[in-house]
Amino acid sequence: MSDPVLPPADEAARYVPDEASITWRRASDARGFAGAGYALLLQVMHPTIGAGVSEHSDFRADPWGRLLRTLDFVNVSVYGGPEASAEMCRRVREMHKHIKGTKPDGSRYHALEPEAYAWVHATLAEAIITANDYFGRGFDDDQKQRLWSEWKRLGRLLGVRERDLPDSWGGFRHYFDRMVSEQLEATDAAREVLETLSEPTDPPPFLPPALARVWGLAGTPLARVIGLATIGLLPPLLRERLGLEWTRAQDRELRAIGVASRALTPLMPESLRIMGPTHLRWRREAIARGDVAAPSRAPGSTRAPGGAPGSGALAAQP
Repeated sequence: MSDPVLPPADEAARYVPDEASITWRRASDARGFAGAGYALLLQVMHPTIGAGVSEHSDFRADPWGRLLRTLDFVNVSVYGGPEASAEMCRRVREMHKHIKGTKPDGSRYHALEPEAYAWVHATLAEAIITANDYFGRGFDDDQKQRLWSEWKRLGRLLGVRERDLPDSWGGFRHYFDRMVSEQLEATDAAREVLETLSEPTDPPPFLPPALARVWGLAGTPLARVIGLATIGLLPPLLRERLGLEWTRAQDRELRAIGVASRALTPLMPESLRIMGPTHLRWRREAIARGDVAAPSRAPGSTRAPGGAPGSGALAAQP
């Protein structure tokens, strides 16, 4: 039975970015990955999302798996073409139908609550723009509006309703500030994310042995950058709620990294400025098998409920 919230599959081309879109050209710059922790923290500070991640996620045990699932979701959605994008988004929504439980305050939650579900999608656009402004090719106001319009349209394939998010980038800034001020909390999941990001990171399990042996040369600095960006890009009010210190020395360090990263732009090959197609080629077999991320705690199974392979984005994929 089709989900009445989703648009018909044969209309997917209306919602998926094409090669001329700013989303296609800017959503997978390698430097934007520095904002992954920032997006995740914004998501899990929402009480519903935080509760879902705490009850249904293995982020702490498998952070690399979550990163791969996030990249799979974003890159299939943006670069996989209308049919693959629509199928991926359908799987995401189907999986979320089964994520529900009780928050620490005793109230019930469901992953498809419109506000929480839309917030996850919105934070990805926020992270793409903010991380690229800081570390890569910045966006002017017109480019921000175009990316936001394209991203909101893509959200329709996920079942994010038109009325759940504002139309304009200016409206998004008011929406974002309201969510930060009125909705986001220091959840248990947020503290767990911060603890995980502060710990030394083992080599990704998918690296060849030769690269795994030299991981320390790149892995520790990369973890440092992601850790700084995760905290430094947060609005000060959220750092205060989480009890996080942000010193002038940390701020100077992050700004210096940003300046150096932006200076690399003329030297970067297109394969690093638009990594989505490369990612899809690399992960083609896993995506075809449906390894794009089943629910983390489905007993005895690596598939989403009902037999459909799952997928998701950051907190959207537990």
